[in-house]
Amino acid sequence: QVRLVESGGGLVQAGGSLRLSCAASGTIFSINPMGWYRQAPGKQRELVATITSGGGSTEYADSVKGRFTISRDNAKNTLYLQMNSLKPEDTAVYYCNAKVIYYPGTSPAAYWGQGTQVTVSS
Repeated sequence: QVRLVESGGGLVQAGGSLRLSCAASGTIFSINPMGWYRQAPGKQRELVATITSGGGSTEYADSVKGRFTISRDNAKNTLYLQMNSLKPEDTAVYYCNAKVIYYPGTSPAAYWGQGTQVTVSS
């Protein structure tokens, strides 16, 4: 019923920047919250950043604070992650997560995107 499509990943040198996008489509009344997670080879998936529906509340992993910025465009149901000062340890598959409310009064359902690879070379 809902599809999340990430884009913007790629290969970048250390110190560079990338901007990830996640577009949600389908039956959507609201999405709260939305977030980015990442999974490096051999490691568990971890939280990178989340943002509430109004954008007024954000949360970041300590490892990305001051370098990454999460934002969203509710009119487009799109989530963004601006990543600056990238480090080799940021290399991972980045996943978009959304808790979607289909209609008012219904419980939210969680969705994941397919992931986008971010590789930072030293």
